Amino acid sequence: MRKNLYLIIILCSLTSCYTYQVKKPADPATDSKQDPKKNNTALANAASPQMNGARAASQNLNAVQQAPAPISIQEKLAAGKNVKIEVDNKSYKVIVDRWEGDSLVVHPVRNAKKNMKFHKNQINSEKIAEKRFSQPIADILTVTAYAAIGVGIYLLVR
Repeated sequence: MRKNLYLIIILCSLTSCYTYQVKKPADPATDSKQDPKKNNTALANAASPQMNGARAASQNLNAVQQAPAPISIQEKLAAGKNVKIEVDNKSYKVIVDRWEGDSLVVHPVRNAKKNMKFHKNQINSEKIAEKRFSQPIADILTVTAYAAIGVGIYLLVR
């Protein structure tokens, strides 16, 4: 029983509240709900049924033009960011130093003296994960710590 308790305490102390998460692109559907001008034009289109076909075609063209441009790798990997990247099917946890032309200069998270260089075509842009604070993990750790303190106090009093 004591060995299990010690193991749980050690695992909780080694757990980090920070995780690497891939940024999700913004949904164009949610953007259209937030824009009141688009809602007003939809109401105007419903009022005139003769022009619906022509206006619907022009709105489809506008929706295609207003779609957010994809973020380039250089914008995702700004200097000083702590990220997890995949290069040639191998994963690296690195801190971005700078861009030299088309090459990214980074160093591993735990080794600032070692520098690595990757060309932007080698980096898988879909699997760039940024280090962020994870609130659910922090909540779980807090509840676990309070429960352990409560059990400890109960065992001392008993």
